[in-house]
Amino acid sequence: MAQTLSYQSNQKVQKNRWWILVAVGLFTFMSTLDGTIVNIALPVISKDLHIPMSQSEWVVSLYLIVVCSFILFFGKLSDTYGKIKVFRLGAIFFIAGSLLSGIRINLIFLLLARALQAFGAAMTMATNNGIITEIFPATERGKALGTIGSFVALGSIAGPGLGGLILSHLSWSYIFWLNVPVGLIAAMIGAIFLPKDITFTKSALDKAGSFSFALGMITLFGGIFLGQQLGFSSLPVLLMLLVGLVSFIGFVYVENHVVNPLLQFKLFKNPDFSVSLLCALLIFITNFFFNVVTPFYLENARHLLPGKTGLILMILPVVQLFAAPVAGSISDKIGPKLITFIGLVLLLISQIGYTLCSLDSSMWLFIISIAIMGLGSGIFSSPNNSLVMSSVEQKDLGIAGSINSLSRNLGMVIGISSATTVLFAAMSKAKGARVTAYLPKQPEIFIYGMHVVFIISMIICMITVLLSGWRLFKNNK
Repeated sequence: MAQTLSYQSNQKVQKNRWWILVAVGLFTFMSTLDGTIVNIALPVISKDLHIPMSQSEWVVSLYLIVVCSFILFFGKLSDTYGKIKVFRLGAIFFIAGSLLSGIRINLIFLLLARALQAFGAAMTMATNNGIITEIFPATERGKALGTIGSFVALGSIAGPGLGGLILSHLSWSYIFWLNVPVGLIAAMIGAIFLPKDITFTKSALDKAGSFSFALGMITLFGGIFLGQQLGFSSLPVLLMLLVGLVSFIGFVYVENHVVNPLLQFKLFKNPDFSVSLLCALLIFITNFFFNVVTPFYLENARHLLPGKTGLILMILPVVQLFAAPVAGSISDKIGPKLITFIGLVLLLISQIGYTLCSLDSSMWLFIISIAIMGLGSGIFSSPNNSLVMSSVEQKDLGIAGSINSLSRNLGMVIGISSATTVLFAAMSKAKGARVTAYLPKQPEIFIYGMHVVFIISMIICMITVLLSGWRLFKNNK
């Protein structure tokens, strides 16, 4: 049984709660950032390690697949043995993986280092929301979770801009090594201010469920990424997809027949929990549509230098950085559902703005759309996190936090795997021939593909607005 002790009655913990938020938030930012920042460095990594571009893409894909595969397990582990223990260990793995990732040896070494880094990231992501929810009182929880949400969204969107700025002055190794000093500072803050765990369930771990879920994630998304290179009719890809499907069927069966399942499906019966997770998943898909397409638009179609592209893309996280804590504070006072709805409407407006951008449109249209997207993301992320974490019991905070992080990381994986597929399929249709790269002499072909991507993104945002609006209207009846 969970103990009844509370961090909120501990004066020392409450005195240091904002320092704890800094330590948790920094690791949250870095672990999310490393799923996105590497994208812009892939051409440089490919050239430096003498590997084809298709192989270098695994540096990004492997990280996200490992995070998604183990994040639920670490969420359950943290409920059983302590969230802070799991967080501390994850911080060590993440720093070590970051240090090793910057050492330029070969692709295999880099992938192994990235796997270690992702392992640590999964541990910190699975525990961040649970730690903050336990430590902060209800009157400040929205603001605190909003700050964590801003770190998450910043990390997911700041990658291209920050990566471009780093590459314009330093080698690609510093994209990973940037985490080491920041991580050590965050770890020192955590060592000083993080308290000992006081909440444990001591329930048995669901080993069969954990294994089947991880196997399903690895084979399904591994098959999708491999299929983009070999074709989806190749035997290895078909076998991986089949194993993934069977594994997930086995996972559902196991979860419905064990005493302490890894994932309690009853959590999804709560509409606040399930709708918030679905909205987070869809918004992160649109974020990665944006991340994939905009570098092509700014650097190739509009001929901007990487440094200037990075500065323009940094508008989004800067606006979001200021919006998220404010939205969290407001949601503490008036409730999170209306604030979430407003944020999603702004995100929809930003996607409409992107669909109007072309070769000849004013750059201000694109910049204003980015600013609106940053504002919408900041307003949405804070109350949405609060809705997820406040809709479950204390004993389920770890697994709820890990499911929340899983939804975001799944959005990243789905966004990456589908954005380029949609883009090049639309370009191929416009060209009347197979297209797998930007066509310098025919930029209008890319603009057509970009419009298709952002129309789909706009439809996804419209779905989230309708879901959030339904929940808001339903509760106000």
